[in-house]
Amino acid sequence: MVVEEMEVTEPQNETKNEKDDEDYIDPSENKAAKRVTSSGLNAIPSDSYKRFEELLRKTESFSKNLEVGTSSAPSKKATKVGDNRHRKTEKEEDEELLAAEEESKSVFMFTQSPPYIHGTLRDYQIRGVNWLINLQHNGINGILADEMGLGKTLQTISLLGYMKHFKKINGPFLVIVPKSTLQNWINEINRWCPTLKAVCLIGDESTRNTIIKEQILTNEFDIVATSYEMVLKTSSVLKKFVWQFIVIDEAHRIKNEKSKLSEMVRQLKSVNRLLITGTPLQNNLHELWALLNFLLPDLFGNSEDFDSWFTNESCLGNNEEIVKRLHKVLQPFLLRRLKSDVEKSLLPKKELKVYVGLSNMQREWYTKILMKELDIINGAGKVEKTRMMNILMHLRKCCNHPYLFDGAEPGPPYTTDKHLVDNSGKMVLLDKLLAKLKDQGSRVLIFSQMSRMLDLLEDYCWWRGYQYCRLDGQTSHEDRQRSIDEYNAPGSEKFIFMLTTRAGGLGINLTSADIVIIYDSDWNPQMDLQAMDRAHRIGQKKQVRVFRLITENTVDERIIEKAEMKLFLDNIVIQQGRLAEAQKTLGKDEMLSMIRHGADAVIASKDAQITDDDIDTILAKAEEKTEQLNNKIKQFGESSLRNMTFDTEEGKDDSKKFNVYSFEGEDYKEKQKQKSGLPEFWIEPPKRERKQCYELDKIFNDSKKTKKSNKPPRSKNQPDIKEFQFYPKRCYQLVEKENLYYRKSIDWKVPLPTNASNPREALKKQKIEQKKIDNAKPLTKTEQAEKERLLQEGFPNWTKGEFLAFVKACEKYGRKDIRSIAQDIPSKTLKEVEEYSKTFWVKVHLLKDKDKILSNVKKGENRLKKTKGVQKAIDKAINDSVQPLEQLNLFSASHRQKLFLPEDDRFLLVQMSEIGWHNEAAAELICEKIRTIPRYRLDFRMLSRTPEDIKVRVNQLLSVMERNMNKKAEWIKFKDIAKQCEKHSEEIKG
Repeated sequence: MVVEEMEVTEPQNETKNEKDDEDYIDPSENKAAKRVTSSGLNAIPSDSYKRFEELLRKTESFSKNLEVGTSSAPSKKATKVGDNRHRKTEKEEDEELLAAEEESKSVFMFTQSPPYIHGTLRDYQIRGVNWLINLQHNGINGILADEMGLGKTLQTISLLGYMKHFKKINGPFLVIVPKSTLQNWINEINRWCPTLKAVCLIGDESTRNTIIKEQILTNEFDIVATSYEMVLKTSSVLKKFVWQFIVIDEAHRIKNEKSKLSEMVRQLKSVNRLLITGTPLQNNLHELWALLNFLLPDLFGNSEDFDSWFTNESCLGNNEEIVKRLHKVLQPFLLRRLKSDVEKSLLPKKELKVYVGLSNMQREWYTKILMKELDIINGAGKVEKTRMMNILMHLRKCCNHPYLFDGAEPGPPYTTDKHLVDNSGKMVLLDKLLAKLKDQGSRVLIFSQMSRMLDLLEDYCWWRGYQYCRLDGQTSHEDRQRSIDEYNAPGSEKFIFMLTTRAGGLGINLTSADIVIIYDSDWNPQMDLQAMDRAHRIGQKKQVRVFRLITENTVDERIIEKAEMKLFLDNIVIQQGRLAEAQKTLGKDEMLSMIRHGADAVIASKDAQITDDDIDTILAKAEEKTEQLNNKIKQFGESSLRNMTFDTEEGKDDSKKFNVYSFEGEDYKEKQKQKSGLPEFWIEPPKRERKQCYELDKIFNDSKKTKKSNKPPRSKNQPDIKEFQFYPKRCYQLVEKENLYYRKSIDWKVPLPTNASNPREALKKQKIEQKKIDNAKPLTKTEQAEKERLLQEGFPNWTKGEFLAFVKACEKYGRKDIRSIAQDIPSKTLKEVEEYSKTFWVKVHLLKDKDKILSNVKKGENRLKKTKGVQKAIDKAINDSVQPLEQLNLFSASHRQKLFLPEDDRFLLVQMSEIGWHNEAAAELICEKIRTIPRYRLDFRMLSRTPEDIKVRVNQLLSVMERNMNKKAEWIKFKDIAKQCEKHSEEIKG
């Protein structure tokens, strides 16, 4: 007998004293609420307690249903208050028993592999299928979160097969997976359950349309398997179906509830939903809420409540009662098993950290990068996160191979030979290691973060004669599957499969390999674990060995140390049942620490650090060093690991941090810093070298390369007058005369000009300017008095910024709207702006950029005129309409992105007309209105629009309507001309 039937019995009705409905729970009377209150969560409102208890009550109810099956309690006949004496009649009891018998359901429990599956399921996989069936039977959605490599795909296929063969439901089922695993899903369905007819929805627009027309819309399928990207492109078709199951593989792709994919899958109609992920707690609990919200939106509807209950740091760190409740909440919806617990036949993987040195070329490039950013490393420059990240990226490239930098590889001509290996410490080690593995009969996966590193590895494989396959983010879907099939084929001669960690770390089965080489580690250690599990999974007959290549005394080493600490901390926290917030991004201090690690040693060293030892000696040392690092991390407790800083700069409160320089209560690093006058970390910059140059052409060319020429000096008492301050022309002449004499008095020589076309012309200009200085004379008393008088006639209080703001405001509002222009120049009064504007438009021809300024202002005024015309037309159309929200004509505005529908556009225009087109806060006011009116109360698409989205859309609508109005005006004008021509021709004929 393949299937057991478990009859569901009716639970006994609770008495009235046990409170059937607990709509209100008083914290003062409820023990559970008391425990929450005493745990330091007093900041959570009492209403939140009630919702928390309600959530627990519902999840406990789900748990009970999953244990014994679902039952429908018969409806109670209402009785009078206090009337507990009357029993039900025999007839009533008989009717109730008959109804219960009819409603009794059976839960199918497989004891061995289902007959429709062409293969044998393992015990834990059968238990997983039964768990999924039980969820479906009770109308509950869930997360299958088994560790990678335990056959989540097979368990899901078994569930869909059960729906078809036992429940007689032939779909439709929708399976949404990463593009990289789409073909693998189709292959697995055809292999394990060929009775399920699967359609692969992918390809260009023409291919997709053919599949949709011939297979999907004709209902000739059980399963539609497609990728995340295709869901967005074919959403209009997918929305037409009510899916019996929506399955999302690698479900952490919808962990951001505001992403386009998350919004779209929430709009798809379905009876059941299933999420598959090997890393359900990859980042933080809010993302876990996003997954639960997709599965059970009614139960997990409020993220703020969920965050307040479970992501409070003190709560998670200290209160075990809250943590137990979190596990109680998750228990009905999440199934998580580890390979170490269920798959005893799979040997544990063995990881070895192999440390290598830098080659001469690597050391030179590493030093160049450090010297270029010496101000940051020594703590003197401004520490910007993007700049720090850029430094780290370049240092990591250098650790991989110096040829990743443009211009590093010798050539042209470029050759593929031993220099490809000798110039990288990792390549030297890899060359020795691959030769040994080839002799042992092993097959190898090589993972790297950088696709250009795979280019170098391809050249290396060609040079050594190793057969290989390659997969990265640019590999097409067809080539990806072909490479996987070739590598996994029986008797395949492919020795190496090289992959980028992100593109090849998900959903690919490569168990024909038993060696994994992590050429460079990912920032997120979970990505490397996923990469290792391509080989370490069910079906692997050998022991998987992992070699992680690390460049010693560089950023590589620090990245690995941080990853190891994070994984160990995750292990002692998550496996003990406590969920900790994961830090997503590196802080500035952490990045600076990584950059500084080993920097002084690299710069001080002059020789290559690559060892000549044979591979067996290198691996023996690696095993010893790996053990040392593991022991070093294990000796620290959880609290030490959380605050461990190694040799980073101390923070504001160092009293609670673990510091390797502290001994017996004394900080020897701080002591040494106080003795020396230098900062705690200092690298001596290289000495400057000067060379004398005697060539005129060289001096001229070098002077042209300088960013700024030396400005001619002026007298300290001389005002710095600008052209936009509109002094009289005579004033500028007198000031220039005074400056020339001042330069003569200090014996200033004119430098060689940089704007000349050749050296001779430059010398000629230099002589002319120098002659003016040599012949300069001081101002007379009359000229001095005239200068002082003329200086009062300009606008000395106007700065360059105020001038530019004035010009910009003229473009925006038009030259005549002085009041609006003055609002954009807060430092000036309305009267000051009026006076400046009068002078400006009289003397604008004196400015150097007069043509550009006048052109921009004229364009702005024309644009403003057209916009006002459109706005008036819209206002008139709204006023003339009885129901503008339904009747307003939008002139076929584009709605391709589906962010705004025609009714939304009409709503925006009506609101803008009411609020005022020139109201700066209009977009914010519209957003507030959207949240309050009934029509958008449940419209997630509109509720998620930002004020910036509103502004952009309104401007788009105005542009579209302006174009259409222009076309309409041109058509009317054309018709008038045609009528005149027709009339003229008739007159001629007459």
